[in-house]
Amino acid sequence: MKGVSHRCAHKSKRAVSIIGTGSYAPERILSNADLERMVETSDDWITSRTGIKERRIAAADEFTSHMAAKAAQAAMEQAHVAPEEIDMIVVATVSPDTFFPATACHVQRILGAKNAVCFDVSAACSGFLYSLEIAQQFISTHTYDTILVIGADKLSALVNWKDRNTCVLFGDGAGAAILRSREGSHGVITTYMASDGNYADILCMPGGGCALPITSENFEQHLNTIQMNGKETFKLAVTSMQHAALRALQQANLELSDIKCIIPHQANIRIIEALADRLKVPMDKIYVNLERYGNTSAAAVAMALDEASRKEHFQIGDYILMVVFGGGLTWASSVIQW
Repeated sequence: MKGVSHRCAHKSKRAVSIIGTGSYAPERILSNADLERMVETSDDWITSRTGIKERRIAAADEFTSHMAAKAAQAAMEQAHVAPEEIDMIVVATVSPDTFFPATACHVQRILGAKNAVCFDVSAACSGFLYSLEIAQQFISTHTYDTILVIGADKLSALVNWKDRNTCVLFGDGAGAAILRSREGSHGVITTYMASDGNYADILCMPGGGCALPITSENFEQHLNTIQMNGKETFKLAVTSMQHAALRALQQANLELSDIKCIIPHQANIRIIEALADRLKVPMDKIYVNLERYGNTSAAAVAMALDEASRKEHFQIGDYILMVVFGGGLTWASSVIQW
């Protein structure tokens, strides 16, 4: 078979499970009261429109790779996995330490995971689920055995702190998962992914790449910060996540009543409430922690998964539905059995 090594071509696909999770949030807390002193806004305005009360902000010398490595170490400790056992590191991020090398390579160095192949995935807030599916494919086909998947973003470095419509939304953090084949478990059952580049300009960072380099002439225009059409993003996020959730359930041959816990992208409480209404599920079935972290992009669903797991919102054998939406536009949903 072209492109498939002889050692795995004859083997049947194997199930892939998350065997450990971890997360990390920086020490500094930026509250809504703090933002009141920075831009024209108020705690009531932010809370009523977003559900966010505070967010974490990384230190000036704390980079995406540092947060990613700390989340990874927590996941590795829970999974009892040593650095040299990791075959691959995938980091989902839109705020890499550097354009190149990949942030995953920086994480490899920090962890001492000398045997891992490393690369980044850029899918904005959908990045963790995209990366989860990439890892699942490599393990299910026997190409690799142990993969570290991380969602990490330092969005404070990409925010225009003078734009009250966006600066109140975002925070920094990282979440990680260790994937392996676990005998007797279904693990990652299915993932549905989709994209639509026709809406690329409603949620983006227009400057900083080769299409629009930052120069002394355009620096004051803040082109290398997050730009968002809030109304369009809201509408498309709800519709796309509803569609993704239902498609993933259909592919898994499950009903919403089979799901123990739904973990959506942590962007805005109104989006989450609208999604719950569309799916006709109670809010107590949905895990939400955005009031403490804000929107951490690729890290959001990964951090929520780790937190929900450690708080025992689900047990071994329970079905979990994760659903995300991000710039690109990108969206995805995964059904896993814990």
